[in-house]
Amino acid sequence: MSSSGWILAVCLVVLEGGRHAVWAEEGSGSERNCSAIPPYLPPTAVNTTLRIRDLRASMIPLNISAYIIPATDAHLSEYIAPRDARLAWMSGFTGSAGTAVITQNKAVLWTDSRYWIQAERQIDCNWELERDDTFDVYNTNLAPAGRILKSIPDNLVDKIWTGRPPLPPDNPIRLPDNVIGRTWPMKVEQIRAQISDNPYKPTAVLLSALDETAWLFNLRGNDIPFNPFFYSYTLLSMDEIWLFVHIERITEELKVYLNSSCYHSYCVQLLEYSSVRSYLQSYLQKLNVRVWVGTEYTNQALYELITPEDKLLTTTYSPVLTTKAVKDATEQHILKEAHIRDAVAVMQLLVWLEKKVPEGTETELTAAHFVDQCRSKQKNSRGPSFETISASGANAALAHYSPSNETARKLSVDEMYLVDSGGQYLDGTTDITRTVHWGKPTDFQKEAYTRVLMGNIEISRSVFPAGTRGVNMEMLGRRALWEVGLNYGHGTGHGLGNYFGVHEWPVGFQSNNIPFQEGMFTSIEPGYYKENDFGIRIEDIAVTVPATTKHGNNYLTFETVSLVPYDRKLINTSLLSPEQVHWLNKYYESIRSVVGPELERQALKEEYDWMMKHTAPFLSAGASAVISSVTLLVTMLPSVLLHNLL
Repeated sequence: MSSSGWILAVCLVVLEGGRHAVWAEEGSGSERNCSAIPPYLPPTAVNTTLRIRDLRASMIPLNISAYIIPATDAHLSEYIAPRDARLAWMSGFTGSAGTAVITQNKAVLWTDSRYWIQAERQIDCNWELERDDTFDVYNTNLAPAGRILKSIPDNLVDKIWTGRPPLPPDNPIRLPDNVIGRTWPMKVEQIRAQISDNPYKPTAVLLSALDETAWLFNLRGNDIPFNPFFYSYTLLSMDEIWLFVHIERITEELKVYLNSSCYHSYCVQLLEYSSVRSYLQSYLQKLNVRVWVGTEYTNQALYELITPEDKLLTTTYSPVLTTKAVKDATEQHILKEAHIRDAVAVMQLLVWLEKKVPEGTETELTAAHFVDQCRSKQKNSRGPSFETISASGANAALAHYSPSNETARKLSVDEMYLVDSGGQYLDGTTDITRTVHWGKPTDFQKEAYTRVLMGNIEISRSVFPAGTRGVNMEMLGRRALWEVGLNYGHGTGHGLGNYFGVHEWPVGFQSNNIPFQEGMFTSIEPGYYKENDFGIRIEDIAVTVPATTKHGNNYLTFETVSLVPYDRKLINTSLLSPEQVHWLNKYYESIRSVVGPELERQALKEEYDWMMKHTAPFLSAGASAVISSVTLLVTMLPSVLLHNLL
């Protein structure tokens, strides 16, 4: 089970021994230096002295020796609402992964390698920074020492947080019928079938992750930035459905849609969001009940209620998450359609940058704003799917950097530029990364880029038995880098939703992801980052589809649905195998045949011409981006004739 809970406190725990702070180098400028006299704090650091003082004071009457503050919310979400950003408010650290512990004499922040530099820029000298994430095992280490992990009914940070953002005012909405392949009663029937078939005989399933309830009822909300979710829990049994929400936000239309005025097995009983703990306790008092929970997204405050042990059934993921991971025919079709329109927006950005960067007027921030504007004009747009990572030069070496007014660099033809962005559309969610250079890249930059591309291609063209785990293929994305002693420090891919979260578990290439089946969408995103110099990432979304093999069946491969060409200037084809060049050329044929008509439909001639130029076929080997004379002729043909030829 995840160690982050609803509200967590550790009683009778003292942080002692084996801890050391990490200090910035003298005169680093952008990072704190707590060893200097007086200590140096950059302008990006937050003064947390009064906040820590007030929290410590509130811990004393409750006999709490250490208070734990996770970076997540009550649903263990990756992306959270501003009102749930307790770790950020308390410490100043805004990274998406981290845990803080405050005692009466120490304040310590744990985070992983993605955020070490960011943390040194944001936290003040009240905090020690631990450069590892081993703190997640604290729960198992408490019992031998006679110490306990305990949830408490009130969140102490909320009590001292002046100006905490209110609950967003927007009501949940239902999806239109044209983007739904399964009605919510059909989905309820699917999950109930899994409850019934489970040999351990659960009587109900508890859904805690926000996307679980949103998926089950074909509803969306606006409570979490970039994520169309609303605060909710669901308890689903074989004959009843309980939905825990802020009832005042459920319109009369939604009440009719959810059959909330009746009491048979397909009627949704609406209960207050805050009553989930008390209602779960009441349900557990019944005889012969067993609640099925997915431990990855069930918080401690609910998990600890399910006693005795014979009333609890656990799996890593709930049946809703594993069912949602496989897209039905409608979901696959509309998600591909969303990626076509999204490709248009990304091409508009790249064309614009090619023209504007040499003028020396654009920054990381203006580029991020421009791609958001391009997406906003596309059909069914619902805004970005995450904060755009628009990074030039040394900033791109920070894998999850996002520009601000204080940090944005001016874009230059002399530096590499990485843009990782995505959109929310009524029919799908997108996520794509492209890395470009507008001047003359170094030989090392070209080699690193090409090897990253080789990793992307090797995963994309792989053929594997259905049921293969992504972790068993992940090294294909790294092999070309490993061969020359390079690597990257983040995951190689994650799942993706239909107007859902941009990181949708449990699909991907990590050890805790589920095996691949037909109809799963995942990102493929190897990279390379040279500290204080440049960063490279090439990210595409792909769907698992049946593969034709000579002797066997039930094999899968990937079909890439992100449709934007790579930077020809950075590709050294002499490093590519013939099979990789063949895959690349077939991919470019797909871009022409699929995105070309959409560019023409939107009357984007400049972007169409750019696309044709950048998808010209590569020769099997030789210098970077060699274009044959035949290709040059083809790019000059009228578009109608070209489509006939293709």
